[in-house]
Amino acid sequence: MQLRYGGAVYDRTAALALGAVRPEGIELEYVVDLPNQVFRRMFDTAEFDVSEMSGGNYLTALARGENRFVGLPIFPSRVFRYNSLYVNVDAGIERAEDLRGRRLGVPEYGQTANVWVRAMLEHEHGVHARDVQWVRGTTEKVVFEPPAGVSIENAPAGRTLSDMLVAGEIDALSTPEQPECFAAGSPRVRRLYPNYTEMDAAYYRRTGHFPIMHMMVMRRDVYERDRSAARRLYDAFLTAKKMAYELLGRTGVLHTSLAFQTAAYEQQRALLGDDPFAYGVAATRHTVEALASYVYEQGLAPRQVPIEELFVPELLDT
Repeated sequence: MQLRYGGAVYDRTAALALGAVRPEGIELEYVVDLPNQVFRRMFDTAEFDVSEMSGGNYLTALARGENRFVGLPIFPSRVFRYNSLYVNVDAGIERAEDLRGRRLGVPEYGQTANVWVRAMLEHEHGVHARDVQWVRGTTEKVVFEPPAGVSIENAPAGRTLSDMLVAGEIDALSTPEQPECFAAGSPRVRRLYPNYTEMDAAYYRRTGHFPIMHMMVMRRDVYERDRSAARRLYDAFLTAKKMAYELLGRTGVLHTSLAFQTAAYEQQRALLGDDPFAYGVAATRHTVEALASYVYEQGLAPRQVPIEELFVPELLDT
């Protein structure tokens, strides 16, 4: 069986990209691209047989009738999000509560990262989406109507959110990637929470969530052609992840470009345990259901998608 997979390369998927791990009975062509581009390619043309997929976008689309794909409980990307918030230094914003009444830029309103940021703002800081004026930088991958009371405007043509933040045309920016102005060292911009690692750790202790960003989908027609392929893919991605953990735990040589890899890995295990990037339903239900509930409560989806509908039945026992 030949399958084309579209996604980024992470340490936990590198063995698959290199061919060191091969799904049983499957010749996997690993097509590397930026995650956001893979998502757009899948929604536009269903180009890949299997792909990495935005969790928030997929939940939104599924609840709105998208039926071209089925989900696998494989989660290539998780990211804590207190480091996503940037502010103009003259805006007078010192904490999340100060975002009320402000103009907050987002690349896309419906992207998973900003689903988690809005959930944090509401549930951790009492700032509802209705309290903010949202400024969107680009088009959505999944079309939706803004929920009642939520105001979303598009950035002016030819203007980037980074430029607008520097100029004070928006007060703050929530973005998965560092804005260009911050990366360039602009004195006009700073992180809202420079101590974001402490904030993220406290958030994890309170909620138990290491936020899931991306999951995996398979084209429905490919799945129906051979349903056993879902399990074989799951097993292969699990094996590749275990190999990444083993390499992180070795101290004789460093398998990443982090000089203090050993200390970072030990600190991570102390907080998040031995398998922070867990796959399968049992270990992730708490966080997957939270994401599904946030997508629904934020008005992106007309209903909350249950686990049993989100993932193929062959993998519900994982």
